[in-house]
Amino acid sequence: MSGGLRITHTHGDRVTVTEPVTGVRLFAYVYRPEAAWEAPKPYLHPVRTLSGNVVTDYRPHDHRWHKGLSLTASHLSGANLWGGNSYVHGEGYLVLPERVGSMRHAGFDELSAADGRLTVAERLTWHPYDGTLWARERRRIEVRDVDLESGVWTLTWSSAVTNVRDRPLRFGSPTTAGRERAGYTGLFWRGPRAFRDGRIIGPDGEGPELMGSQSSWLALSGEHDGADGHATVVFEHAPENDQSGAAGTHPAHWFVRNDPFAGIAPSWAFHDELELAPGDTLRRRYRVVVADGAWERADIAAYLAGHPW
Repeated sequence: MSGGLRITHTHGDRVTVTEPVTGVRLFAYVYRPEAAWEAPKPYLHPVRTLSGNVVTDYRPHDHRWHKGLSLTASHLSGANLWGGNSYVHGEGYLVLPERVGSMRHAGFDELSAADGRLTVAERLTWHPYDGTLWARERRRIEVRDVDLESGVWTLTWSSAVTNVRDRPLRFGSPTTAGRERAGYTGLFWRGPRAFRDGRIIGPDGEGPELMGSQSSWLALSGEHDGADGHATVVFEHAPENDQSGAAGTHPAHWFVRNDPFAGIAPSWAFHDELELAPGDTLRRRYRVVVADGAWERADIAAYLAGHPW
């Protein structure tokens, strides 16, 4: 097992997490503002396996606004907090900078590392293009279960988003706006270019046909460029995610593809919009497992069962 993780805070820029035995930087959490057209928001990149191989991409030429692992809102009451062009039904993707908003870092409540665990607790604000305050978010990112022998570590991501407007916030996606099989929104991972055509694995099936499906977890396994071997990234819903709450019962569906790029998002609003009333809070929690090697379905199921929430 790993010893105490190291955390380095470069103020105004990023938080970097390092595994002390190997010296591998597991990830950087970058919160400095970036290009307005790309919907500035904090993100994790590079994310690495314990052997040091990178499993995220940053500003790829096909989608400059794809940045590692980040929380997004592609269609939010007419605003685009995803970045880039905005999808308009019947017209396709249009350059509409007046729709592109941002998620802004407001402060850290906790940056701590002890006993093999690490916590980043952050406050953020959500804004449309004109800078109006639409939502406040409390975010908590934790690292645990760092196992050097098995080559696996786990990140949990929790977000609580509160609507501070005097009208509902409507979370949607290109699919709710009329485009088929494009239900991306929420927590989004962009895999490295080498993971294109990687193996998509679910509890009961595999392949790109899992787009729009429902299950408790989903994984993608790919082979590295520049290094021998594979890595597997697993996303899992917390048990409470699809239970009734302020936003009502709203089951998630997976956005997943391995062509033309590797990406996964447990979408908040794949087929149907999610409405958040004024003053209400949307809460979601996810586990992301980063493992060296090409895991099989049985390996994934056994790991998740053996590491309860």
